Amino acid sequence: MNISGVRTSVSCAKSTGISDDVTDSKIMKTVSKYRVGSVADWRAVGITERQLQSLVRQGILVRMRHSVYATAAALEESKADPAHEHALLVAAAMAATSRDTVASHQSAALMDGIKLLKKPPAGTVALTRPSGRRSGRVGRGGIKVHTGTLPADQITQRFKVPVTTAARTVADLARTSSFMAAVVAADSALHQSKTTKPELDSVLSGSVRWPGLVQARRVLDFSDERSESVLESCARVVFDAHGLPPPDLQVELGAERFAGRVDFYWREYLTVAEGDGEIKYIKAGRASAQLERDQLLRAAGFRVVHFTWQQLFHEQLLVISWIRQAFSGEIG
Repeated sequence: MNISGVRTSVSCAKSTGISDDVTDSKIMKTVSKYRVGSVADWRAVGITERQLQSLVRQGILVRMRHSVYATAAALEESKADPAHEHALLVAAAMAATSRDTVASHQSAALMDGIKLLKKPPAGTVALTRPSGRRSGRVGRGGIKVHTGTLPADQITQRFKVPVTTAARTVADLARTSSFMAAVVAADSALHQSKTTKPELDSVLSGSVRWPGLVQARRVLDFSDERSESVLESCARVVFDAHGLPPPDLQVELGAERFAGRVDFYWREYLTVAEGDGEIKYIKAGRASAQLERDQLLRAAGFRVVHFTWQQLFHEQLLVISWIRQAFSGEIG
């Protein structure tokens, strides 16, 4: 009944002798032990319907979804960390569904700090339950339940909530997401050392009958721990889709004078490409520093292309043409 899904038996709860007075210290002590649970869960630890209603009126318990309540203290504690906050949503979804579920897919990624191409709609939770149970659709309250085998070594805990390991999370996303979204998640997990390619290979090798396995293998081969941002991961997918050769990543350039580390580098063509996210120029002086670096790179004989997130997704042909022109020496 708490965030880890541990229930206290009704018989044990009844023996506590908790009164109907919500100011009773025993009630407050009982409530403080738990974080989120269904009405049945709260009753199981000795909180009566009357006490529950009073605790809600006082703001000590807060409704998270139908018949599921969390302590205000737990919600306040989670506000500082989006991963923790999502873990409470997952715990509430588990309380509303069944205890045999595990946080997975996008929910597991959010809880583990793995970057996603697109965040799921607010309040949406993804769970996996053992094979043989119905799954697949987003149900009432935004709960999407998948089914699949759940080996013990592919389950861990985050914020006391059962969740798939990073390797299993990436494998699940690689099977069920678009190729670009899957590469974003895989690159992020690898870059943060949350998993490794051998671990991903092990998960995929043990699941030869999974749907989407062909794409998952392609994601594994394509993913690269050197990719440092969502924009960089997306750009690599776009480059590949348009037939560009794979670039080196995060290469330090400049012989006589160090010019800097670049996002993408095609050595054969002496061409550099830089993805310019909005955050890149937030700090004062970043724009002028970037201009100076570009001048150093061009003086050393490199051709430099810049593109933004907007251009990558809405003017792809233009971005690709800039890079091809740089390859041919038409722009520098």
